[in-house]
Amino acid sequence: MAKRVTGPEIEKLIQLLAKVPGLGPRSARRAALHLIKKRDQLMGPLGHALGEAYDKVKICSCCGNVDTIDPCTVCTDVQRDQSVIIVVEDVSDLWALERAGAMNAAYHVLGGTLSPLDGVGPDDLNIKGLIDRVSKGGIREIIIAVNATVEGQTTAHYITDHLAGLDVKITRLAHGVPVGGELDYLDEGTLSAALRARTAI
Repeated sequence: MAKRVTGPEIEKLIQLLAKVPGLGPRSARRAALHLIKKRDQLMGPLGHALGEAYDKVKICSCCGNVDTIDPCTVCTDVQRDQSVIIVVEDVSDLWALERAGAMNAAYHVLGGTLSPLDGVGPDDLNIKGLIDRVSKGGIREIIIAVNATVEGQTTAHYITDHLAGLDVKITRLAHGVPVGGELDYLDEGTLSAALRARTAI
């Protein structure tokens, strides 16, 4: 059994850092050591920022985004086309689409996907909130931007079925060959989706 080389406070810091996605035990130890070496420049400000985030971060009651105000910055942005809603699985997907800067629309964060095997049903996601938003009127298009997984497609079909009858156009992200991709390296499912979603040039 390995001997302890640090006090319990440092061990606790390492254990908490190891729970961050992308950091394993070794990376957490390196990160902790770096923070300790840069206590004044990094650890103090980081501790302060974490405390502020803990106190001020809210989940937007309209779209499910993470922000320090409710409704969030996206929902209150008058420059956005609020009649178009992009439906995403998680806040990280919202941030990714915003980085791309392809559309200036509103969002709706589901909080995951339907997964009966994992016990995730419609009531565990923010689907009812989406239906309520559309039911109020003023929405002309819903863009379903979920991952191309079995759970993502199941969720997309569920949403489409429950929005049927409401006066709204429903679209989804195109699937297929990525920009810069080579056909020889793509799997059969991606190639099939690309052929089905082919467009005129």
